Formats: sequence, structure tokens, C-alpha cells
Amino acid sequence: MADQEIENAVSRALEEAPERNFRETVDLAVNLRDLDLNDPSNRVDESVVLPSGTGQETTIVVFAEGETALRAEEAADDVLDEDELAELGDDDDAAKDLADDTDFFIAEKGMMQDIGRYLGTVLGPRGKMPEPLDPDDDVVEVVNRMKNTVQLRSGERRTFHTRVGAEDMSAEDISDNIDVIVRRLHADLEKGPLNVDTIYVKTTMGPAVEVA
Repeated sequence: MADQEIENAVSRALEEAPERNFRETVDLAVNLRDLDLNDPSNRVDESVVLPSGTGQETTIVVFAEGETALRAEEAADDVLDEDELAELGDDDDAAKDLADDTDFFIAEKGMMQDIGRYLGTVLGPRGKMPEPLDPDDDVVEVVNRMKNTVQLRSGERRTFHTRVGAEDMSAEDISDNIDVIVRRLHADLEKGPLNVDTIYVKTTMGPAVEVA
């Protein structure tokens, strides 16, 4: 259960958002402080599973062979085998398009070395190297978990953004998502809450409302 102040901020952000002819996302803006982000070890780079889901379609591509590939077809948007991976390695434009159109990649561990060889220069800088799949992992379960996952990534900047829901979700569900993210940041940052300056919530086109 999220803090009431978070829920109040989300309610305000939803109420104050102007009417639009499209379904807006709800985003969180986090401003960090007292961190040397030139040091990669201080940067935020986390995957967080949102308890209420993202409220949006999440595109997931799986690199797999055999039985795992067949199972992955039940849940993933696309499944690519070794031959298709090699073809992408020879087509830089196609590889970049795939990387830009895909939220998360998952791959059997045995394919990770080839993925690094063929696609490392495309996926690496975008922070989209695949989540490795162990032989005893249920690929459908992993795909479904990733569909509710968002990436927290600061890079060298003190301000970063992440999706926390959609405008037609309840303020309670969105605030539960925010609560999980805030708790993760407090747990992972060197000085916990002291490294967080301010946090704002807003719809795509709406005004920002301070959460913390």
C-alpha cells in the first residue's frame, strides 16, 4: 500500500491533465543529488517489476531455439533463432530498427555470446542487452514478468524518467507502482533517500506534480 501523499499527488496529476485524443502514459521524473555520476558505479541502472503493471504494451523479443522457441511464441512478440540472429548481424539498419522497436530482449544463455558478437554494438549502447534465460527457466513466465517491468536508468544525468502507468489506471494502482520504485531507489543509492532531490509525476502532456 503506497503512502497517501503519493496517491494524492497522482490523483492531482490525473485530474489536472488536459483532455487528449490519445491514451497518455503516466511518467515519473526523478532528480538525484550528491552523486558523482561520472563514476558508472553511482549510476542508476535497475529493472523494476511494477505490481500493477505498466498500463502499456511492452514489446518483447526472445532469442531461442527448439522447445524454448516454441514455448516463447505463446507470449513474446517475436522469436528469433541463430540464423535470424546472424542475418541481423549483417544488416545494421534492421538491427537498429529492431532495437528501437523492442522494449526488452530475452535470450537463451547459449546464444548470449553470439548476440554480443552480432548485436553488441547496437544493443549495448541502448541498454538493451538480453536478459539471459537459464535452462530451467520458464520462458513464458519470464516474458510475462518482463511485460510488467520498467527500466530505471540515469546514465550521467541527474534527472531521469520512467513509465509508471497509464491515465486510465487508478491513482491507487499507479501510486503502488511509484512506491515500489521509490523504495528500490532508497535501497540502492549510496545515501538512500538523501541522494534523491525531488520526484515528480505527470501524464504525457499534463503538468508535473511533486511526489517527494
